[in-house]
Amino acid sequence: MPKIRTRRSSAKRFRLTGTGRIRRRRANKGHMLTRKTRKRKRRLRQAAIVDRADEGRVLRQLGLR
Repeated sequence: MPKIRTRRSSAKRFRLTGTGRIRRRRANKGHMLTRKTRKRKRRLRQAAIVDRADEGRVLRQLGLR
């Protein structure tokens, strides 16, 4: 059997937490930041958790399932 390869783009975007959930960065922080409020940009700094419905897909891309 060949080795399972990791999708490198996914490996750069996702990290596993200690409890096994997957952390991700929030969208909408790339450009046009002058239009967005300070509060909104501050909230976008915080990492989010991948939804349970998408966890299987992400784990497969990371080569963990």
